[in-house]
Amino acid sequence: MSKNTETAKKESVNYSHEFLKGLLKENPTLVGLLGMCPTLAVTTMAENGIGMGLATTFVLVCSNLVISLLKNVIPKAVRLPCFIVIIAGFVTFVSFILKGFLPSLYDALGLYLALITVNCIILGRAEAFASKNGPVASVLDGLGMGLGFTAALFIMGAVREIMGLGTILGFEIPLFHSMTIFILPAGGFFTLGIIIALVNKIANKKPPQELGCHGCPNAKNCSGACAQSKEGGEN
Repeated sequence: MSKNTETAKKESVNYSHEFLKGLLKENPTLVGLLGMCPTLAVTTMAENGIGMGLATTFVLVCSNLVISLLKNVIPKAVRLPCFIVIIAGFVTFVSFILKGFLPSLYDALGLYLALITVNCIILGRAEAFASKNGPVASVLDGLGMGLGFTAALFIMGAVREIMGLGTILGFEIPLFHSMTIFILPAGGFFTLGIIIALVNKIANKKPPQELGCHGCPNAKNCSGACAQSKEGGEN
């Protein structure tokens, strides 16, 4: 295998990692616990969660791309103000689009749409990743983190809408008795806690460890009877 082929394969693997990490293992909301305000505030319905998530994803991808392209031009002393200006420009664009074409969603998201500008996820990825990596990796990082954020908001919104309103995406579920507490703040915290626990259980699941001396990394340096019995068996 040529050197160029090995390099291309390595870059491909890295790009895959940058995209996939934000979906589950490094999910910004369910693992990193970022963006809690919109997660709890707008997820009374699944549709709101999808709208906020996709709007944030668009801003995240575009701002990561621009910041990555300008990382060598922006002075370090004013990098954070510059990042916020870039992010705010894309947030304004998204706000105009939603207000013009999806006014009901725009009204439902309300103030939290404008607060995307100071969302910890976007500013954090700009500072920690986009300002230090190339445009392709930065776009994939933003896309993965954004879709992970969208998935978290959709799951939150779906669970709260089903349990609290007896509907899903506006369609009524027959013969289901809703519990209003799930669309109240207390229900939001409860739902978020359960989902975070499940996701962290899945993301941090460790493979079963092999028991016995043969599975111990220090078996050769052990002076106990187990090590002696192992040596006896080998002889």
